[in-house]
Amino acid sequence: MVELLRRIRRDYSHGEDRPLGGYVAALTAFGAYASAWAAAVRLTGAALPERPRPGDIALTSVATFRLSRLLTKSAVTSPMRAAFTTYQGPQGPAELSEAPREDGHEAAGELLTCPFCMSVWVATAFTAGQALWPRGTRAVMAALAATAAADALQLSYSMLTDRATRGAGRD
Repeated sequence: MVELLRRIRRDYSHGEDRPLGGYVAALTAFGAYASAWAAAVRLTGAALPERPRPGDIALTSVATFRLSRLLTKSAVTSPMRAAFTTYQGPQGPAELSEAPREDGHEAAGELLTCPFCMSVWVATAFTAGQALWPRGTRAVMAALAATAAADALQLSYSMLTDRATRGAGRD
């Protein structure tokens, strides 16, 4: 069995060092995480909607986007990623580019630097939270959605100001 797994790993990676073992651990951890949320929802008897409301989907989407970027890219959250990543440089306003460390924790580093990967974990928590603590969860998601909108407005304002300033010099 061990030889089969080595062959699969070798054939899959084409000589590249891919952290398949770490990915298996991450998949297992996510399965346990999602199962724990499902068990909590079931044990509390929380009523799940027959189908999610479009407004909840929109709010969950925007809040998931914002929290995922905050956790994986923000300069102020870099201390929680530092054990698994190395700083590469700035990446946009208040964001960092980091790379996973190559010390056996690459999969954790990839998860902690990938907003797309993190969004699955965040959306799972928000979905369960809406069943277990709907008012509190929606309040947190509303604050994150407002932050995402404020970020978009800040960036838009900066772009318009830069454009107007450059255009004013041509008069």
